[in-house]
Amino acid sequence: MMTVLSISHNELSRFDTLQRVEQRELSAEDAAVLLGVSRRQVFRMLAAMRERGAEGLVSSKRGRPSNRRLSPARTDTAIALVREHYHDFGPTFAAEKLEEQHGIRISHDTLRKLMIEAGLWTTRQAQRLPL
Repeated sequence: MMTVLSISHNELSRFDTLQRVEQRELSAEDAAVLLGVSRRQVFRMLAAMRERGAEGLVSSKRGRPSNRRLSPARTDTAIALVREHYHDFGPTFAAEKLEEQHGIRISHDTLRKLMIEAGLWTTRQAQRLPL
């Protein structure tokens, strides 16, 4: 069965550069400079490419949740507090108040995303669109 491989432009460029190294059209040092990695990393990528082809160059982190994501309990608590006390605040001011009043430290960008998902905040573009 054939599998579909989603590859980014950056990974495709790496694949092309590494193929040129394999065909000895390009040195590992030159490839390292082109790719912005160390010479050793070029050899690691070459080994992965030889073993698994283009799929070996695709990030293994793709599709997995971030290690830096907030716990669902923390996001639920933050949204509940914003809904209860700060529903008419913008994300930046609400984030400041969450930290001052409740000891919950959350970036205003993350809070903005959570508020949009919860329907407590609309983007400027959405505010301008006629209904």
